[in-house]
Amino acid sequence: MNADIHLQLHRLHAADLRREAAATAPRPSGTTLRVQLGWRLVELGLRMAMPAHRPVTLAA
Repeated sequence: MNADIHLQLHRLHAADLRREAAATAPRPSGTTLRVQLGWRLVELGLRMAMPAHRPVTLAA
């Protein structure tokens, strides 16, 4: 198969896949309360995991 034809077929197939994914993907309607709460819990967990009153030193 000619390389140009193969590349064109690949591009057409990729465009079809992108179009299908865009049609079936759920659309987020802004930041939901659930997402905000999840990130707050992640932040709280990271704060709890850090030692208290210790300076953070980065490895060089």
